[in-house]
Amino acid sequence: MLTPETAVDVVANAVHIIVIVVSVLVVPSLIGGLLVSIFQAATQINEQMLSFLPRLLITLGMLVFAGHWILGTLSDLFIETFRQAGRLVG
Repeated sequence: MLTPETAVDVVANAVHIIVIVVSVLVVPSLIGGLLVSIFQAATQINEQMLSFLPRLLITLGMLVFAGHWILGTLSDLFIETFRQAGRLVG
């Protein structure tokens, strides 16, 4: 039976997995953006493409590098959610 506690557990598990998956993509991009910003401040080069392109390439690289893990993690989440849905409804 679906009680408020089990609903909170299902949602909390989903949010936890989504935060982990998003951080795998966002944290390297933030670190790359910080390094580019430090470089721009040191050299006084103020070019917008210099700040955008490395972050884009880092994010795409992380998608290529961790894409298989991300898809596997999200599929496991959906499979487990549907398994729990069958038990919780009845």
